Amino acid sequence: MSGQAHDHQVLAGEVAQLRADYEALIQFLYLAPVGLVQAETDGSIVMMNPISAQLLMPLSRDGGLDNLFTALDGVAPDLRYLCDQYTRPSGKICDGLHVHLNAGGAGKKVPQILSVTLLKLDATRLMAVIDDVTMQVRRERQLRQSDAWLNAILTGITDYALVGLDARGAIAEWNPSIGRVTGFGEGAVGQPYSIFYPPDAMTPEHLHDRLRDADRDGWSMDEGKRMRADGSAFWGSAMIAPLPDREAADHAGVPAYCLILRDITDKRGAIERRRREAFGDHLTGLANRRAFFEAAEQELVRSRTAPRPTALIALDADHFKAINDRHGHPGGDAVLQHLAGILAETFREVDVVARIGGEEFAVLLPSTDLARAAVVAERLRAIVASGVVHFDGSRIRYTVSAGVACLLDGEGGTDLLLKRADQALYAAKRAGRNRVERWRPELAGTSTHPADGGSDAA
Repeated sequence: MSGQAHDHQVLAGEVAQLRADYEALIQFLYLAPVGLVQAETDGSIVMMNPISAQLLMPLSRDGGLDNLFTALDGVAPDLRYLCDQYTRPSGKICDGLHVHLNAGGAGKKVPQILSVTLLKLDATRLMAVIDDVTMQVRRERQLRQSDAWLNAILTGITDYALVGLDARGAIAEWNPSIGRVTGFGEGAVGQPYSIFYPPDAMTPEHLHDRLRDADRDGWSMDEGKRMRADGSAFWGSAMIAPLPDREAADHAGVPAYCLILRDITDKRGAIERRRREAFGDHLTGLANRRAFFEAAEQELVRSRTAPRPTALIALDADHFKAINDRHGHPGGDAVLQHLAGILAETFREVDVVARIGGEEFAVLLPSTDLARAAVVAERLRAIVASGVVHFDGSRIRYTVSAGVACLLDGEGGTDLLLKRADQALYAAKRAGRNRVERWRPELAGTSTHPADGGSDAA
């Protein structure tokens, strides 16, 4: 055999091996127990297996699946931003990003949640791994609560306040540990334990929610900003546990619960970093879709037990596509960051301000009726309309439209509340944009996804 013939034979063998490897890869893609999507770095889909198509198709507004980022933009707006910010030639862009498709509620036993892992294979290719982790997330949430409880028990406690609370959540008696950690003196007796929280971080209803949670689960715990008597803040952990004989202590001044308040300021950096990774929107710094749905679900479950109004404001930037077309995605990102800053300054600490879609935001307002929510939404709209975003030598002016809805007792759940707010939002868009609309019964059944065409006001 001549050398040339031998080379051809070797080449043919290599081609055959490559073909066999490719067919094996295709078979693996199609038989894999999770969704697999190969895409270009701009999100254009090159290949996907049936599971990924099944998971992504309900997210498509036009029935097509041409671009991964476009398909997920309404539920995972961070994805494109994370990819753009990833500068390494290859590696893991995100690992197990949780994407909430709905909130559960009426007609649904549990919210549906996807996990998305995005890998950069090289300069031009991405691989996405998508899985339905709905039940796994429920178990993880229970484990997080258990871990928090164990951490409170097992961590070496060097400085803590041990506070007796009566059946109404008022401080029943003073002791030196309260003064040591918080600076409050004996005048704190008879005051609600919310004096340890920032003024806008807890409603009266939330105060009693924590007591009911402790009655039901044996304990209730949260972490966040706490206040000392002199007005200074610290990062604290507060665990409430019912006392064994609390049934007999249902009048003022008699301890029925024990509150352990710890100063964990030294751990705040690590706690906040983990919280941002799991529950924060990377572009805006606001809560993400996952944090919003979990908070809304908890608030509405509580409001079914103890009825009170819960309001929701749904809003987005008007003509946002035109802003992106004119100034590019970086210009659009600057607008979203500007809007996020205004949102963070406008609402209370107890409110949940979140980015839930590409240019879509939602604000959950506990213990707030429709009229009060509409007032604050109008104030936000006016602030945005009077502002300007400076970007790359340009002055970008933009407006927002907002829809406001309210449930009085939590019935119908987050999906119903969000649907009504969306219907009011798109009524505002149909009426000319740059306005606030309240939900009303005649809006039921209206479309919530009209085209948002037109040009921006830059």
